Amino acid sequence: MKFTKMQGCGNDYVYVNCFEEDVPDPAALAVRVSDRHFGIGSDGLILLRPSDKADCMMDMYNADGSRGAMCGNGIRCVAKLAYDSGVVDRNRITVETLSGIKTLDLTVEGGSVSRVRVDMGEPELCPEKIPVCTEKNYGPGKPDKPGILTEIPILIGEKEYLFTAVSMGNPHAVIFIGDAAGNSEAGALSLDTLEIEKTGPLFENHPVFPDRVNTEFVEVTDSHTLRMRVWERGSGETLACGTGACAVAAAAILTGRVTGRTVTVRLRGGDLQIEWDKETGHIFMTGPAVTVFTGEFPA
Repeated sequence: MKFTKMQGCGNDYVYVNCFEEDVPDPAALAVRVSDRHFGIGSDGLILLRPSDKADCMMDMYNADGSRGAMCGNGIRCVAKLAYDSGVVDRNRITVETLSGIKTLDLTVEGGSVSRVRVDMGEPELCPEKIPVCTEKNYGPGKPDKPGILTEIPILIGEKEYLFTAVSMGNPHAVIFIGDAAGNSEAGALSLDTLEIEKTGPLFENHPVFPDRVNTEFVEVTDSHTLRMRVWERGSGETLACGTGACAVAAAAILTGRVTGRTVTVRLRGGDLQIEWDKETGHIFMTGPAVTVFTGEFPA
């Protein structure tokens, strides 16, 4: 099986062009290729498949073999793979995902894609659709829209955190820490000392999140810049998460922690530019897509 190793802000996946290759058991293959000692090493497996609804389809699997609905960094690399391999030949394409069809604008330099702007759609803020199970039906961030969960207390171990719930095709719990934390024990934390490998799994598997959850820990740098670390369900800590960056920007705007509707999100693997368009309600994400190497692996 021929594969391409690609990364977007350090969020790395193994990609297989299923216009040319056949993958009979992608869940099992995802576990094998993701192993950083005995496999290729990645945050998961993403298949570029034909689609009867869009130019192509993104079929993604986390490192533990569970299927994912959407990946912001992954879909940028899907666009690059599709263009660079000749599956598409236009600078604007559509990609089918389990969370809907996304439109992407490609920046082409020297005959290959370098950056991609993705229309990520509208953030989902309804608790039942994220999903989040809680009796609280709104928070102080948007009292004019009942149902939005901002600054909701949750007990993790013996510590109370405040989270904002957002779905970008997958569920996210956004926690502001440090000076931006508000009235919670997260105020004593910093990104550099955060023991995310201990806290992340407790959030991921908390009964409040029936489908598990991606958890973002965020510091506010200034009125238009955020820093974050992310614990992704099924993969652990990753260097970046595109849908997470979108969720973080939405949460910061909803809670008034930034001004305007354009935010730079600084992840451990690089920066993403996030815009929340007021007229359409859609979030746009712009960032790099990079090919690391190609090879062959036993399917």
